[in-house]
Amino acid sequence: MLNFKSKLPHIQTTIFTTVGNLARKYNATDLSQGFPNFEADPKLLKFVTQAMKQGHNQYAPMQGLLKLRERLCDKIKKLHGQSYDPISEITIVAGATQAIFTAITTFVRKGDEVIVLKPAYDCYEPAITLVGGVIVPLQLSFPDYKIDWGKFKSKITPKTRMVIINTPHNPSGRIFTKEDMVQLEEILKNTNIILLSDEVYEHIVFDEKDHQSASRFSDLADRSIICSSFGKTFHVTGWKIGYCVAPKTLMQEFQKVHQFNVFCVPRPVQHALAQYLEDESRYSQLNTFYQRKRDFFLDGLRTSRFTFTPAQGSFFQLLNYNTITDESDEELAKRLIIDHKLASIPISSFNENNRDDKVLRFCFAKKTETLQKAIDILLKL
Repeated sequence: MLNFKSKLPHIQTTIFTTVGNLARKYNATDLSQGFPNFEADPKLLKFVTQAMKQGHNQYAPMQGLLKLRERLCDKIKKLHGQSYDPISEITIVAGATQAIFTAITTFVRKGDEVIVLKPAYDCYEPAITLVGGVIVPLQLSFPDYKIDWGKFKSKITPKTRMVIINTPHNPSGRIFTKEDMVQLEEILKNTNIILLSDEVYEHIVFDEKDHQSASRFSDLADRSIICSSFGKTFHVTGWKIGYCVAPKTLMQEFQKVHQFNVFCVPRPVQHALAQYLEDESRYSQLNTFYQRKRDFFLDGLRTSRFTFTPAQGSFFQLLNYNTITDESDEELAKRLIIDHKLASIPISSFNENNRDDKVLRFCFAKKTETLQKAIDILLKL
């Protein structure tokens, strides 16, 4: 037997894997994990096939194909007014999770503090732990998941190296307002703190609201690494491809790590995405597409015993069940799968100290018939 000390001794199987395995075992309708159960646009799939047949099958440049980087920089300039250099300030990555891991690995050293807003997606904290950083959690309020900026400011110390934000937010579906971003910008001004902004749901914002990217705010943009995802935007989460933008000085360091843990991502997919992005409607209309799904799901639950606030963004909806049962969210999530054949995610897994607010997360990035099956089950509770 080899003797070694685990670098993540307290990390267990993720809640996504646990719920997913249980859902498959009981053949449950799965609204737990954040991926669509419908296909991507056939045109995008055709573009990938064409790129492969045309011989674009060898390594791409480490930073990504230049024409794809140029398209993305043009998109950011048009949407948010921020100019990034496609040569030196953008990298095509193997999904946002890889970008987040690379950013944390690049800039967080042993003993550095990283402020994490809870509930938080579960890839942030293990990466911080792996590099010897110190997680500084800030629990968001319930049920509105707003940030107490006074408490946030009190968390900052001379050891604070990084702050991680996520907007639109997973799992709550809340978006950061312009006022939120202005307050964040003011608090971080004149500090040496890096902002890691997880914006994978950038094009999924509802009710005519705007996505307030960190790139819209000059001082935030100067200190931000912004991560996004083609998988979330174009219904191809299994492709694991995204992009990351940052000022040149930050991106140079990011790429030093990126080149040795990934180097590059699939070339034919990059060719296809560059071609697909020529039509802006393919991402500009995504909010309308997903808002219809959100509204269909919630309209079907109006007569249920669940309470909810409509998600402002992402493709997740939280449902509060405190008028239905006193069970913990993990207990109810398990019972829903076994007894009712419906899978969801218990939110306590993402809260500080596993705070249980009696809330489950449901993904509405599903076919209409899948959502209707889920509605029919939930109405019976």
